[in-house]
Amino acid sequence: QVHVVESGGGLVQAGGSLRVSCAGSGRTFGSTMAWFRQAPGKEREFVTGISASGGSTYYADSVKGRFTISRDNAINTIFLQMNSLKPEDTAVYYCAAGPLRCLDYACYAASATYVYWGQGTQVTVSS
Repeated sequence: QVHVVESGGGLVQAGGSLRVSCAGSGRTFGSTMAWFRQAPGKEREFVTGISASGGSTYYADSVKGRFTISRDNAINTIFLQMNSLKPEDTAVYYCAAGPLRCLDYACYAASATYVYWGQGTQVTVSS
């Protein structure tokens, strides 16, 4: 059964750093991958996406310059390095994978692009 599993969330002070990971089964890789997040009382939002090869990445304006997405296809894992964290980054972070080859930001940012979703990992940034 295909699945993706996030890990690495936790509590960090504002200005700190945290890295979350997403491990997937073989079928999920060679796929467009992304991180979304959902804060309490808010809708789920796109954070960042990466192409199958890792050669293309896209970021929401709110995290650009602070977050970095990467992937290691040899171990079927993607990473989200989060630096200069702010309290407003507090959310459940979800990993997602989909079969489409996205060519633009709109495709990466659309929830409908992704077929497989993880259960989420909590990231809490204290002020």
